[in-house]
Amino acid sequence: MLVVFNFAPSHQLLAASAQVTLVRVPNGGIQPQAVVDEAGATHLIYFKGEPGAGDLYYVRQDPGKAAFSQSIRVNSAPGSAIAVGTIRGGQLAIGRNRRVHVAWNGSQNAKSHEGAPMLYARLNDTGSAFEPQRDVITFTSWLDGGGSVAADEAGNVYVMWHAFKPGNTEGEAGRAVFVARSVDDGKTFAKETLATSVPTGACGCCGLKAFADRQGNLLALFRAASDKTNRAETILISRNRGTDFEIAYAHPWNIATCVMSSASFAATSRRTLGAWETEGQVYFAGVDAKTLKVSSPVAPPGTGQRKHPVAVENAKGETLLAWTEGTGWQRGGAVAWQVFDASDKPSAEKGRADGVPVWGLVAAVAKPDGSFVVFY
Repeated sequence: MLVVFNFAPSHQLLAASAQVTLVRVPNGGIQPQAVVDEAGATHLIYFKGEPGAGDLYYVRQDPGKAAFSQSIRVNSAPGSAIAVGTIRGGQLAIGRNRRVHVAWNGSQNAKSHEGAPMLYARLNDTGSAFEPQRDVITFTSWLDGGGSVAADEAGNVYVMWHAFKPGNTEGEAGRAVFVARSVDDGKTFAKETLATSVPTGACGCCGLKAFADRQGNLLALFRAASDKTNRAETILISRNRGTDFEIAYAHPWNIATCVMSSASFAATSRRTLGAWETEGQVYFAGVDAKTLKVSSPVAPPGTGQRKHPVAVENAKGETLLAWTEGTGWQRGGAVAWQVFDASDKPSAEKGRADGVPVWGLVAAVAKPDGSFVVFY
């Protein structure tokens, strides 16, 4: 069982507003990823250690508790996770029976083929430790930008990433999105398959986000690169549990360089929220739970060097969009946020606070009482 300990509140909590609370990542960690499960527990992973060869840790906060559990290291091989670039760190999903699944780009310490390994580990049956990490790549090569993991209540687990197709000679235009699927809660994985035959390419050092919605559909957000300048943030949707995908939406951005961007997904009963950046601005859009139609993207007021957005929705239909400002290569910055009403119009609830560390980003959750928590 997990052991609970208390963090010093004066060092961990900052009341940002009546509706939004800022929380420091436990134990001085960075790159948080957070999910609230159906029982109301918050699951959180984070990175600690040398940016090029560190470790991932997992903690849980049960409903009604101020304390997190004692941390559990995710990676079985020490130093096999990476924080450099911000977008290659751990990704988190909660599957059947609240089992925790984590995937991440492996460091050079874990390299066994061309490019980085795509590593995966799951919490064991007792919740006391993570099972030994595994590289799910079998034939693709040159993993660069971050991969991701998704899981559903039927026991399906998906690890997704973009990499070179075999025989690729086109650089980023020859990259593609791949998915490895498990039907037994992550115990075993099938060989990876191509998500779509459409030649989208993929921005080499940009992140990808996978997500399984409450209806069992599988979604992915990634930045395409069909030529040197076409880098549209693209939503893929599979209605048949990863067998094939359709391109549901593309938000254009013409730029000749990699922007090292990340994306996020979160779901409610009415929609799945996707968030991404385009041209220094952050956006979110809803994917309708019934029709899978994608709404027009919404951006917060103002401008700035905005990156790494996350969007979550509470039971009242209000949306929190949080992001970083001023962060970049070997540079920290600030966390900023805006709350939107149920019609996706910006409300008076907004704010900004310094303190995002180097290689840092933010995570956010909506609590059962309608409040929001931002981890940074």
